[in-house]
Amino acid sequence: MIGSTRSCGIAARNTAAIKCWGWNGGGQLGDGTNTASNTPVAVAGITGATEITAWGYNTCALLADTTVKCWGYNGFGQLGNRTIPNSNTPVAVIGVTSATAISTGFYHSCALLVDTTVRCWGFNGYGALGDGTSADSNTSVAVVGITGATAISTGQYHSCALLADTTIKCWGTNPFGQLGNGTNTSSFTAAGVVGITGATAITSGNIHSCALLADTTVKCWGNNDYGQRGSYNYISYAMASVYGITGATAIAAGVLHSCALLADTTVQCWGYNNLGQLGNGTTTNSQLPVTVASL
Repeated sequence: MIGSTRSCGIAARNTAAIKCWGWNGGGQLGDGTNTASNTPVAVAGITGATEITAWGYNTCALLADTTVKCWGYNGFGQLGNRTIPNSNTPVAVIGVTSATAISTGFYHSCALLVDTTVRCWGFNGYGALGDGTSADSNTSVAVVGITGATAISTGQYHSCALLADTTIKCWGTNPFGQLGNGTNTSSFTAAGVVGITGATAITSGNIHSCALLADTTVKCWGNNDYGQRGSYNYISYAMASVYGITGATAIAAGVLHSCALLADTTVQCWGYNNLGQLGNGTTTNSQLPVTVASL
């Protein structure tokens, strides 16, 4: 898992322990220090990890016992342990048991529970926690209006859930239409994404989201300044089908770009490309999908 300033991985041969490397000013590496490391270091006290999520300045892990632990920066309560000080070792998220999936935004995180509800914690100034308020929370709170969730995804200040009926609901900030509800108004509770049925997967970038549909096409919504919706339509709240994508089997969103794995095992990406994120041998942004070279 790649965060904004470090990377982490599960060391399967070491009882599913986690190792991280990179910047460590807020304790993001979880090794009990605040010293950066350009080689992997073991996260203290983590075994049985099944999933890692990282974006801003904290990291979280889902454990085999269905609990969640987080470490790093905690200025908005994003460690979920009822405190504010940063922690350079993992702490348990309060109120989360029987979790099946986790996702981290810039200053907040969410967990999908076995009962198909969703709980979130951390920064909530724009409603990313979905509890009907704008108050930050240093313990997990239930997202209002979500039952039957099968997957979750978090953006910078918004969150989304894929439901068992193949629809999607999102909540949080919405100036670029990243909630997909046909408006630019933020929502502090879950709102239905307009024009999405038959969804099988959800992914969120910084200020956009995309869905993989059962017909193997992809739709995206939210900001499109760099082409991350995969279409020429620049209306900020518009839903767009990604041009030319069929046969998709998986999707992933970066901060300002998106990618799809196709059934023929090729990968196509679109959006921001200042550092070569699209993998096509250029640094030119692309509103339309381009094929990743040499995969």
